[in-house]
Amino acid sequence: MRVAYERVSTAGQSTLRQDVMMQNQNIEKVFTEKISGKNRNRPELEKMLDFVREGGTVVIESISRLARSTRDFLNIPDELEKKNVALVSLKEQIDTATPTGRFLVSVFAALAQLEREQILTRQKEGIAAQKAKGIYTGGRPRIKIDQHAFRAVVCRWRAKELTAVQAAKELSLTKSTFYRLVKQYAEKMDALIS
Repeated sequence: MRVAYERVSTAGQSTLRQDVMMQNQNIEKVFTEKISGKNRNRPELEKMLDFVREGGTVVIESISRLARSTRDFLNIPDELEKKNVALVSLKEQIDTATPTGRFLVSVFAALAQLEREQILTRQKEGIAAQKAKGIYTGGRPRIKIDQHAFRAVVCRWRAKELTAVQAAKELSLTKSTFYRLVKQYAEKMDALIS
């Protein structure tokens, strides 16, 4: 069975261009989605993946209609291959039922792997260069806060003059950061007392 998966990013957009391309493709069922492709969690995509059976074919207008990320473009065809379902992309002329189509998908996979490894290499090189200059500290940046102002706000908060939200706002912090710093402050005070 040949099924089509069509997608546009917003409800205001039309799938007409994709519909026209599917006219001569002997499509028996169409799954249409009006949602961004940046997320993998798309209801019609999931329905289509559940629906297709061994020996079937999924036809898309272009790779960008199926996936917006390299990872999704590699994972979705892999899922289809495991079910023995071919993927045909009309614009890129990829058909995973052919050796050339499978080769092209494997080339995309190899390129994605290379890109991931290059990113990690550049990241390590950048960290090494920063360490050599003595400017790399690692982890999240330290929050610089006036300790006198912090203690004053904490005292007012403990006296119930301020809510945690008000105290955090006064110090230009998020509520969770305020609580974390209060905990660190209390641990520091306990260490001094004991």
